[in-house]
Amino acid sequence: MHIDWAALGSVFVTALAAVAVVTGLFAAGVRGVAARTDDRESGGTGAAGTLTAGVCFAACAAVVLYGIYLIVAA
Repeated sequence: MHIDWAALGSVFVTALAAVAVVTGLFAAGVRGVAARTDDRESGGTGAAGTLTAGVCFAACAAVVLYGIYLIVAA
């Protein structure tokens, strides 16, 4: 049995980066929802928070769907 350590390391680093990006995007989305709630409680529209949350959650969904595509297409 031969293990290609370079390929394994590459997959590990890529997965670690993807986890960091998706976690950061999701956290920013949650913060956008909280900002929307705070803004609406103070009488504002909350449009900036809604836009931020929508973009971040859409990006998270795109990354997840792309990962599923890569797994199923193989």
